[in-house]
Amino acid sequence: MQFLLTAVNAKYIHSNPAIYSLRAYAGEELQPYIAVTEYTINQRMEEILGDLYKRRPDVIGFSCYIWNYPLIQELLRELPKVLPDTDLWLGGPEVSFESRKILEDFPMVKGIMAGEGEATFKELLSFYVEGKDSFNEIQGLVLRKGESPAREVTDLNAIPFLYDDLQSFQNRIIYYETSRGCPFRCSYCLSSIEKKVRLRDLELVKRELQFFLDKKVPQVKLIDRTFNCSRRHAMEVWRYIKEHDNGITNFHFEIAADIMNEEELAVLKEMRPGLVQFEIGVQTTNPDTLREINRSTDIARIAEVVADIHENRNIHIHLDLIAGLPFEGYDSFRKSFNEVYGMKPHQLQLGFLKVLKGTLIRERAEDYGIVYQEKAPYEVLYTKWLSYKEVLRLKQVEEMVELYYNSNQFTHTLPVLEREFPGPFEMFEELAGFYEEKGFFVNSPARSIRYHILLEFALEKSPEKNRLYQELLTYDYYLRENAKSRPSFCADLSPYRDEIWKFYQREEEKPLLLNNYREYHARQTMKMTHMDVFFYPVWNGGDAGLWEKSNKPMFVLFDYEKRNVLTKEAYVTSVMLVTSRN
Repeated sequence: MQFLLTAVNAKYIHSNPAIYSLRAYAGEELQPYIAVTEYTINQRMEEILGDLYKRRPDVIGFSCYIWNYPLIQELLRELPKVLPDTDLWLGGPEVSFESRKILEDFPMVKGIMAGEGEATFKELLSFYVEGKDSFNEIQGLVLRKGESPAREVTDLNAIPFLYDDLQSFQNRIIYYETSRGCPFRCSYCLSSIEKKVRLRDLELVKRELQFFLDKKVPQVKLIDRTFNCSRRHAMEVWRYIKEHDNGITNFHFEIAADIMNEEELAVLKEMRPGLVQFEIGVQTTNPDTLREINRSTDIARIAEVVADIHENRNIHIHLDLIAGLPFEGYDSFRKSFNEVYGMKPHQLQLGFLKVLKGTLIRERAEDYGIVYQEKAPYEVLYTKWLSYKEVLRLKQVEEMVELYYNSNQFTHTLPVLEREFPGPFEMFEELAGFYEEKGFFVNSPARSIRYHILLEFALEKSPEKNRLYQELLTYDYYLRENAKSRPSFCADLSPYRDEIWKFYQREEEKPLLLNNYREYHARQTMKMTHMDVFFYPVWNGGDAGLWEKSNKPMFVLFDYEKRNVLTKEAYVTSVMLVTSRN
């Protein structure tokens, strides 16, 4: 007998901790009857169907989420045709609500494991192994002929560690949880339904974190809904990873910034750059919206905390916004965007409301005039306050933010370009209009072409600043990579080749700036690094003095062996060279 736990992930680099948790909790005695397989939503349905057929399991259990449910629905319709004797079970947040309707729509499904699945799955698997064909006495199941009592939540300490063998997780994100539940009651979030926060024992957590550290796992993404809801718990974990830092592993946390105190911030300041990164859900700065969605967020405190963390330049910060919330129209969202953008996150995610099954906002959708997609991911189409036309415009703004801000490829050009507009939102809005006018949304340009597009856009606003924007884009271009081909907007370096070559020869003989290239010849080092010439102090990123053009060339050395841990930008040094043009 084989029970195949099946996940369909959004990307290959993702993994599904749910199915591994089910397998681990089942215990050694039952694990020989369990197989695990993972696919992605980018695979064709026919490809997944064929692979499932070749495996010929007795039972298939699908882990269902908003991103994979449409594809799973397609599979459910076809699987009985090729595997008529295979039982089909569903579990996960997407099917834990409105389960009865799902069973009506998909008569081929045997039943649904609602809510947390570890204990329910273990009992279900035991019944199959023992040859029982009636599942009514198993708690937590929704069956075609009745519904068993809901199951109590699982003791987190009873769930075995999922990752004793990392072979299956090579080149993939490792997900880990130290708690379940959330103390907050945000009306759009499924975590608000569970009233209690459960914490995994700290000594157990420390042992498991040490496993990741010993194995030098590149990144561990903690999926706790609000990691720092227990200050003691968060501080113990942060102190532990700081004291046992291996110099490699990065830990990702989702936190509430406004509840952080000075003691927490002091510990974070001592972290190695890149040891931790934070995702902070701001969602909106509109006070009416915050009240309506049951968020008691202190926006001013979030700004203070983010500024404090920024000062030490050691933690990557990701801030979230949600468009389509109650009482937030286009102008209000513009204001929220500009305020959050002003906090200068390394990434700003502009998301759109997902009207999830089981949430309060779904129950009240009609009151709010929220109209959303019929199928998963149930994304908002329009509301009383935000029209569909405006949603489409925000989608375009979102794409511009992804391409030009979140890519971190234009970190010095954008702050200068923003000055040409009333605010950053207006800049991205006009850039989106430029993209649409030129047809770039239809024919998406390559990454290198985006520099040329941004230059063309900037010069429409200020043609007299041509040289300034060319130099800003040159600086940004070489900050990211040692490009082999030089873009047309870059200045001609041929008049300075002799001076640049002499610099590398001096460094070969007596290295002062390039000590880490001692074993290379000057010509090799010249290829591995880059030196460019500027007449504007473009590295100031919009600070005073940027507009003053120098009469003398300023040389900048880009060292790609030494990169900023947070931004991946090259290490930059200004170099004084004597030239015939000085």
